[in-house]
Amino acid sequence: MKNLLSVLILFCCTFVTAQVQSPAPSPFAKMDQKVGLTDVSVEYSRPGMKGRTIFGDLIPYGEIWRTGANANTIISFSDDVKVGGKELKKGSYSLYTIPNKESWDVLFYSSTDNWGVPQNWDEAKIAAKISAQVKELPSKVESFTIQFSDLANNSANMELAWSNKKVIVPISVPTESKTMASIEKTMNGPAANDYYAAATYFHDTGKDLEQAHKWITKATEIAGEDAFWMLRRKSLIEADMGKTQMAIASAKRSLASAQKANNADYVKMNKESIEKWEGNK
Repeated sequence: MKNLLSVLILFCCTFVTAQVQSPAPSPFAKMDQKVGLTDVSVEYSRPGMKGRTIFGDLIPYGEIWRTGANANTIISFSDDVKVGGKELKKGSYSLYTIPNKESWDVLFYSSTDNWGVPQNWDEAKIAAKISAQVKELPSKVESFTIQFSDLANNSANMELAWSNKKVIVPISVPTESKTMASIEKTMNGPAANDYYAAATYFHDTGKDLEQAHKWITKATEIAGEDAFWMLRRKSLIEADMGKTQMAIASAKRSLASAQKANNADYVKMNKESIEKWEGNK
């Protein structure tokens, strides 16, 4: 009886937890593409032709299409870009299209939490809209495909292809401005925060205090008198080096700056340190 009961329990558990696995009719795809220095990613589902007439039939002309199947097709940019010459801020967008015989409207829609076309379409959420000419393909593309071609430092083409049709969306990325900014930063040397971070690490970990002091001095020279937190760190390093007079002077500069910024925490810490160090002179 016990054995029979165990078999029945095992059978019931297996029946309840078992799930049939089968391939999705429109498989999900994700593509990441670096264009210059900009990351572009696309997530979409890929319906197949399956012997059907696509444009003008399955996908009616003149109507908004989700540009894929299932959940929204999402395209993301890590930088501000241009699509078909139109400005588009960095972020994620639903990619909608309106196919027609001669051209498609391609729409970048700021809401990405819809399933297909939103029931309440909001024109204000169209971040960019461009027109792309339809090109005839020499052979049919069975599965709807989004891909990038003609990759260059500052641009790429996004291609949408299905059946015997293809449209191209030119994308321009800010490689030139990002590269020049990087070059200028590197050629100008580390910024104040770089020196501050290095000095703080050496100080907190008990490494070379002389080097930490050189870095924090450079940081305060670059940042100026408003950087009360850097001046505070400078005073602490000087105190640990036994340079009490210098520590008091730096703490007083930090105090004045903190008072100007209405930062009560740094005002209190500096007053306490100044009192302590002056008492130990």
